[in-house]
Amino acid sequence: MSPRAVLVGLPGSGKTTIGKRLANALNLQLVDTDHMLEKKLGKTCNQIMGELGEPAFREQEAIVVAEALQTDGIVSLGGGAVVTESTRELLADHTVVYLNVSIDEGVRRTSGSNTRPLLNVADPRGKYAQLFAQRSAFYEEVSNFMVRCDGKEPRRVVTDILSFIEEVRLERLTERDASHQIRPQ
Repeated sequence: MSPRAVLVGLPGSGKTTIGKRLANALNLQLVDTDHMLEKKLGKTCNQIMGELGEPAFREQEAIVVAEALQTDGIVSLGGGAVVTESTRELLADHTVVYLNVSIDEGVRRTSGSNTRPLLNVADPRGKYAQLFAQRSAFYEEVSNFMVRCDGKEPRRVVTDILSFIEEVRLERLTERDASHQIRPQ
């Protein structure tokens, strides 16, 4: 088993919202690694991060991500999962979609949220900009496709991703068919 697509992006980029809609459109399950981690440890991500600290949180997250990548469906990773090298290595064999939002849009979407542990700070915009700078290269490294989400309705983002998934499927079929052709000697 392998997920049809893995969604990555900063907090507020739409991974859960788009993931639910995409999974629904494909009649698949959404596997959210933040929810898996919370269920496994019996605490919210905010509590886990506060109690364990970020390095230990990332270790636990990497274990959950490895499990999630063994499922079929749509996988939504926590925003910081890509900072872990082992996670980036695991993503190399998957269809990964980077949901890209600008700093301003990300801050707008996450403002007032107390469920995002790294953004519960005095200067959320500054912290978001820092996360953007730290993680953008990782998102680009692991992704096969990037969707700019600023100003787009979720259904349009889903349509863009569905088109990409279909392209990947057709490309794989073409490659498979080409490898099965008998060539004259």
